[in-house]
Amino acid sequence: MGSASFPAVEQLARSQPEDLDFAALYRLTFPSVWRVLARLGVAPDELPDAAQNVYLVAHRRRAEFAGRSSPRTWVVGIAVRVASDMRRTSARKPSQPLDEQLPDPARTPLELASQAEALALVSRLLETMPPERREIFLLAEFEEFTAPEIAEALSLNVNTVYSRLRLARRDFQAALQEYEAARGDRE
Repeated sequence: MGSASFPAVEQLARSQPEDLDFAALYRLTFPSVWRVLARLGVAPDELPDAAQNVYLVAHRRRAEFAGRSSPRTWVVGIAVRVASDMRRTSARKPSQPLDEQLPDPARTPLELASQAEALALVSRLLETMPPERREIFLLAEFEEFTAPEIAEALSLNVNTVYSRLRLARRDFQAALQEYEAARGDRE
């Protein structure tokens, strides 16, 4: 691994396993890795360890990166597997919704509260989905991965991705409608 930095995504995407610049890889992928881990149920206090595990696995398996996918797809695929492993090996604790960014000081407390409420609702709705659908839904809707990228990251057939994504969108919509109906009954 060289000491040169590849600031451009295109340069990183063309990297060979032996000269994959982990500093650039980390800078480009960390926000996605953190969000994916959080949305897949990794507890907030376990996120730093989980993220570190992702990059340890990536470093250990860098020879397996053959350039068939983008480095981002490859690392996020590792993050999905790390989150899955953590769910299986530890007692599942209810996750707290993770703020995507620091609060904007120009926004009012009411706007911030509404945003926090919306994020909490989305987190609750996502938790109603089966994990294999939730993973695909998150990657498609929040990380804006294409179906072929998701298929590569999760080692799935692209048709399976399309099918699960369709079902996940249906599940999400049904859960949202159920929430809205229950909310309407209370008002």
